[in-house]
This record gives sequence, structure tokens and C-alpha cells, in this order.
Amino acid sequence: MLKRLIDITASSVALVALSPVLAVTAYKVKKDLGSPVLFKQTRPGLNGKPFEMIKFRTMKDATDKDGNLLPDSERLTPFGQKLRSTSLDELPELWNVLKGDMSLVGPRPLLMEYLPLYNSEQARRHNVRPGVTGYAQVNGRNAISWEQKFALDTWYVDNQSLWLDFKILAKTVKQVLIKDGISAEGEATMSKFTGNQI
Repeated sequence: MLKRLIDITASSVALVALSPVLAVTAYKVKKDLGSPVLFKQTRPGLNGKPFEMIKFRTMKDATDKDGNLLPDSERLTPFGQKLRSTSLDELPELWNVLKGDMSLVGPRPLLMEYLPLYNSEQARRHNVRPGVTGYAQVNGRNAISWEQKFALDTWYVDNQSLWLDFKILAKTVKQVLIKDGISAEGEATMSKFTGNQI
């Protein structure tokens, strides 16, 4: 309950304090990428319960001749890459934190399609609310393998504490400043998780 109180207080203060940054970023997204300004996607939350996560849009809606979306690397604009490298695209998730869909710290919410692909150990990442940042994000982010990422997520589930959360938040600020681990090698962000190799 204390963690939830901290989430509510911190996200409320941050949304007010960062409102000029949110407004300017929204204006620039509209100018560079058009509407909609926000990217909304259903993600699994606590216990796998779906919720709508919001971020600033970073990609164009470019499609091939058959109407299929082009790969992320072809749709991600230089402006969108800048938003991601500074993590400004993540700021609207503070609203998800305020609503209770997310926490400031926890395993990152991934895609709904990954749910049936997890083994029982990896699925434990959903035993806590997903976070704006997390233990995996400050220990490699998108530059580590899925197996490493999930191992870090479940380690956090087993060892979570307010002190650990504060350390992760501090490391997140440092990581954003040095722009480390933004994408996997050869990928716009991270390759898709296709299940565990047997």
C-alpha cells in the first residue's frame, strides 16, 4: 500500500510539473508525425489483466502495397528515435501509474501475444504491476536477451522493496542521460519474443 501511495503522489506531481514538457512534445509529435499524438496499445498488467497503455507516438503508419505495416526500423523516424533515446515517449505512462494500471517500477508491460509463450517461471513477472522502468531496464534494457530480461524481471518480483525501487529510479535517470541500451543490435528496439527454445 505504501508503494501505491508513492506511485499516486509521484505521478500526480510529475504530471503537473512536466505538463509544459508534455505539451511541447505533443505539439512536436503532431507536427512531425501527425495524428494521433498518442500511441495506445493493450498490454498485460497485474496478473495478466489487460489495460490500455499510452505513450507518445514515435512511428509513421507507413504500409506496403498490400496495406501491411512496414517493419519498425522503416517506420521509426529520426524524431521518433530522439523521443525514445530521451525516454520522452514514455511520459504519458504516468497517467497509467496514476490510474493504477502501472507502477513507477516493475517489469515492463510487453505484448499480449507473448502471454502463452512464457514458461511458468517467466509468467511470474505478472505477479506485480508493470512499471515505467524496471530492474531489467537498468541492467541492459533492450541490449540483453529475452532470457536475461525475464530472469531480471522475476528476480525483482522476489526481491522488491522500496529501497530497491529508489535505486532503480536513480539508475534510470542516469541511463536516460547516457542513452544506454536503447535498442538491440540490428533492431529498432528489440526483436520479437517467439517463445523458449527447447
